[in-house]
Amino acid sequence: MAFSRRDFLKRTCCTAAASFAAASFTRFGLVNALAQGTPDYKALVCIFLFGGNDSNNMVVPMSSSGYASYQQIRSVLALPQASLLPINAPSAGAFGFHSKFPEMQALFNQKHLAVLANVGTLVRPTTRTQFQQGQVTVPENLFSHEDQQAQMQTATLSSDGQTGWAGRTADKIQSIYGGNFPVIISLAGTNIFCEGLVARSIESSGNPTTLLSGFSSSAESQSRMSALQSLLTFDTGVSLIQAASNVTTNALQDSKTLAAALASAPTLATAFPSNNGLASQLKQVAQIISVRGTLGVQRQIFFVSLGGFDTHSAQIDTQTALYTQLSQAMNAFYQATVEIGAAPQVTSFTLSDFSRTYQPDSTSGTDHAWGGHHLIMGGGVHGGDFYGTFPTLALGGPDDATNEGRWIPTTSLDQYAATLANWFGVPTADLPTIFPNLANFTTPVLNFVG
Repeated sequence: MAFSRRDFLKRTCCTAAASFAAASFTRFGLVNALAQGTPDYKALVCIFLFGGNDSNNMVVPMSSSGYASYQQIRSVLALPQASLLPINAPSAGAFGFHSKFPEMQALFNQKHLAVLANVGTLVRPTTRTQFQQGQVTVPENLFSHEDQQAQMQTATLSSDGQTGWAGRTADKIQSIYGGNFPVIISLAGTNIFCEGLVARSIESSGNPTTLLSGFSSSAESQSRMSALQSLLTFDTGVSLIQAASNVTTNALQDSKTLAAALASAPTLATAFPSNNGLASQLKQVAQIISVRGTLGVQRQIFFVSLGGFDTHSAQIDTQTALYTQLSQAMNAFYQATVEIGAAPQVTSFTLSDFSRTYQPDSTSGTDHAWGGHHLIMGGGVHGGDFYGTFPTLALGGPDDATNEGRWIPTTSLDQYAATLANWFGVPTADLPTIFPNLANFTTPVLNFVG
């Protein structure tokens, strides 16, 4: 099978991108916010919920008629009304968060958290009639995990996406803000979201300060490391090999730079929950943001993830555990950004493959669907409200693609991501170069952050 130069570099440099030793930054932490801050700093933090989060049970209507309809259609998946955590959205009315979202309820009420309703991959605005009669182009392979994960990360709604929208955003930002340290850092392994054409990224499944497994502080190990670094400087005369060597060299230097910045940082005081993989990733993100001044960066994008949302069965118990992790981890991260003096400069947001059918399946679970609700958190977020258009929660209703409660998105991924990129510093005129379908929507930039 043919593969690109980028594929070659990723494969030949996998030890510098995907073989990070699993570790935490427990010995690192907070730096003085005043000394470490940089002018006009901003960070985006993507929290990807792998498997397809059933957001129909994350945000539930609380009006008498709305809840009654929800209870009837959701049947065995309906959450008791008394268990829901009430929130009032001025633009949408009374709703309730899942019972395991007390931290999200508090942040919503404090106006540090917003809900963007019914978001999904869209080529252009689409109605039920247009979808069912094939009158409009739709994303390839709807309801497929692999395809929809890739499309949510690339904003390229076909099978040929080679770069992620974060990578392209970083490419554009690099030309504006410069800097020698990578703009993008993934704490959740390699992914297409972080891939650009110009800007470098660090993609780690553990500790991005320890790049290569099999090396330690022993004299023998350090000699082997020195030998490797010498080999990387050889001019082979073969451009692809030389490019691969340069990528590995840059990755090793980036790791060294980050480790040096973190080594002198005092301990982060904010308590993060234990036995919570997402919290561990977000703690590392907070610690890296805390040394933004030392690194000399004005813009950073982070990618973290939580898996397990493919709830074809036993959804109630599965979501109870996952939402506990999600709410506690996101809250701890927000409190950490307050501690390091960066809350207004950091915007966190969720993505997922898709939402799930409103109608349950025969095993107390749900099937793959389309539009879903997402959370946006930060000191710069216009929180305490819903954005976008909440779907009509009726089987066979105007927003149902298939009569099973697969909501046709009313806000596109392009609009969602373009709003974040615009806040991040991408000029409005440049947004269509990153988001290819944005021109098809009359409101390209929303107002949930700014």
